Parts: sequence; C-alpha cells; structure tokens
Amino acid sequence: MLNKFKQHLKNDFSFLKNKSIFLAVSGGLDSMVMLHLFQQLEYDIAILHCNFQLRGKESDGDTDFVIDYAEQFNIAWVIGHFDTKAFAKDNKLSTQVAARELRYDWFLEQLEEKEFDFVATAHHADDDLETFIINLSRGTGIEGLVGIPETNEAIIRPLLPFSRIEIEDYAKQNNLKWREDSSNASDNYLRNKIRHHVVPQLKELSPTFLQSFIKTQDYLSQANSMMEDAAMIAYMNIATHNGDEIHFDIEAMKNIPRLEGYLHFWFKKYGFTAWKDILELLDAQTGKKVNSASHLLLKNRKVLVLSKIKIKKALEKVYSIKKDQENLKIPLNITFCNIGYITNSNNNIIFVDAEKLNYPLEIRKKREGDVFHPSGMNGKKKLSKYFKDEKYSLLEKEEQWLLISNNEIVWVIGKRADQRFLANEKTINTLKIELK
Repeated sequence: MLNKFKQHLKNDFSFLKNKSIFLAVSGGLDSMVMLHLFQQLEYDIAILHCNFQLRGKESDGDTDFVIDYAEQFNIAWVIGHFDTKAFAKDNKLSTQVAARELRYDWFLEQLEEKEFDFVATAHHADDDLETFIINLSRGTGIEGLVGIPETNEAIIRPLLPFSRIEIEDYAKQNNLKWREDSSNASDNYLRNKIRHHVVPQLKELSPTFLQSFIKTQDYLSQANSMMEDAAMIAYMNIATHNGDEIHFDIEAMKNIPRLEGYLHFWFKKYGFTAWKDILELLDAQTGKKVNSASHLLLKNRKVLVLSKIKIKKALEKVYSIKKDQENLKIPLNITFCNIGYITNSNNNIIFVDAEKLNYPLEIRKKREGDVFHPSGMNGKKKLSKYFKDEKYSLLEKEEQWLLISNNEIVWVIGKRADQRFLANEKTINTLKIELK
C-alpha cells in the first residue's frame, strides 16, 4: 500500500511537495494508517486532533493516545476541545452535523493561525460508498453521487482510492496500534446502519463491488463535467452581462430542451433552489420576481434580470449603556439586572461576568473584521463566517445588533453569546441581560 500511496500522491497530489500539511488524526484505524504513511515519506506534517467530549473517558483516552504517539515520534500536535452537545442544542443540529461543523471550522482556523497549507483527512473508498448511498436515499442530484471530493480548497483526502480492507491489512502488517470508537458499533446513526447492514450485502453480491463502484463514480464525475460544459455553452448563447446585472433571453431559454436541469447549473451559485418557480417566471407578467437570500431574478418583458439584492445602509448608529443602567428601549428593549445566581439561558437571556465588562457598553451593527468566541466552541470565529454558517440573508446580516464591550462582542443579540464573557460557578458578580 505504501508504494501505491506514494504513486497516488505523485500523480494526484504533486502540489503537496514543499507544503505544510496538518493530518486530522482521531486515533482510529484510518487516521493512524494515514499518519504512518506520511511518516514514511518526506512531507512537512503535524497533527490536528478533535476531542468532541461525547464519550467521556473514552474521548480523553483517544486524545492521550494521539499525544503519546506524536511525542514518541517528535511530531507537532494541536488539540481542540469542543462542547459538541451544547453547540448542537444551540444551533438545532444533530450531534454528527454539529461535530462536522465544529471540526471543519476549527481546521480552517488552525490553517490560518499556524500558517499551514492543507489539512488531510482519512476518508477512504468505503466512506465514499456510504456517502453515495446516503445521498441516493435522499434523492440527490448527480452532484451528490459523484463522491467525496479528493480536494476541496484546503481540505485533501488522499486515502479515497483505498478500501477499508487495504487500510486494515496495512495496519496489521506494520503492527500499528489504534483506538476503537465505541459509537461506531451503534446502529443509532444512518451511516452506521449502512456500514453494518447494506454495504456487506452489496459486497456479497460481487467481490469486486467496491472497485466497480469507484469506476462508476468516475463515469458519473465525467458525465457531470460534460453537463457543466453543456450548461456553460447554453449560458453563453442566452445570457448577456449588463453592468451589475445579467440578462437572460426568455425565448432562447424556452427553446432549450430539459431546461430545468440547466437552471440548476446557472443559478445554484446565486443561492436559488426553487427551479419550478423560475420556470413559471418565464410566462409570468412583467414585474414578477423570484429571489434567493442574496439575489433577485426579475421578469422584465422578454428577459429575466438577475441582480444582487442591494440593501441601503443607513449611517451607523451606536447606542451607549452606562454602568448600573437597568434598561434600554431603543433600538431594542433590553434589561440589565445584577443577580447572585445563574439559571438556564436561552437565545434571549444571557448571564455574564460583570467584572469582565468595560463601560460604557455599546449596541451597534456589524463592522468589517468583527470576530467573537461563540459559546460552546473553543476558539474564535469571524462574525461574517458565523453569519454564513447560520445562513443569514443579506437583510438579516444588516439588521443584526451586537452588544459590545471595549470593541469586543459580548452577545450577538438574540442569537449567540461570547464564551469569554459568560458567568460560571466561580463568578462573583453575575449580570443577567435579557432581550424583551
């Protein structure tokens, strides 16, 4: 497997030479094999490990295992600890989705902070097959069937051509040790059900099923590329750019067979998903429109006009809050109360350590470069990235108020507190802040 891996990197990841690479290492079989393979080759590597605090002592044992291995071989490492359950609850996400968001956000933060070039994850061919089946069961388009991408900006997946059996054989041949995740044995998760019950049946039908699947995905990827090319050719024949607008010739659109499929390629990057609404717009009266979170598609006689939604920005207003002030009426109805205890917080109530606040506090809108430390998450996040992750529309971004102390965000009001200011059991002076 080492020779095959080396050749794979040479053929498909030649850009990694002389680059610094973080390896996402959980301590499990797949990531430990990936780590060992990279150790045999001349790459600049370090380890990223996520402790999601979901399995108690088992999670901490994984962390200790990874650290011990890294120190044994003198490999630099960074550990991230996450309150995954709190993050999932606050954002109304499943535990798995919450862990995924926390993981990839943290990866990108570490790339920026440590000035590394790439993060490698240990996804392999069996993972790809499971993802294919999940997407197929959800009625995805062809994009959901072409597989996990080998490269997605700074995230790379160099083990995708290798099967779980190949990886396990390599580990045994090289006497590697790894940690077993007890949650992988549970059928509570859809992926595990597919892994334990569906995939074995498929492999039993044909011993070469996985290899055939990889070939099929390659064909699907080629077909998807051909459709993108066809959509681009058609786009060039029907669309004209007019300043900040794009005009689509309606009659020319109507002459395209299976037009709905083309709409997906043309408008998905502008946030549109209502393809039938766009089709109906072709025969609607002038002035009818369909909009996404960021763009507007307007029927204007014989053309559809695509433009970015423009929001008029008023002069920024900043509202001050003095020390011991008990309430604020404008721009929001907010109360401030010193109490000696902490009860359950929610989106509209937070409890902060009053000693950490610098007065006067301010309430204002977003500014370029704003960052904060979201509650339930280690580390900081750009406010713009938070808005993107929360799927804010342009209007929502402009309307969101922030509570500020000494130019630092205390609260994305009504949404998320900053971890640094929250009160805890050691807090002496607790301030309850409530959005009425």
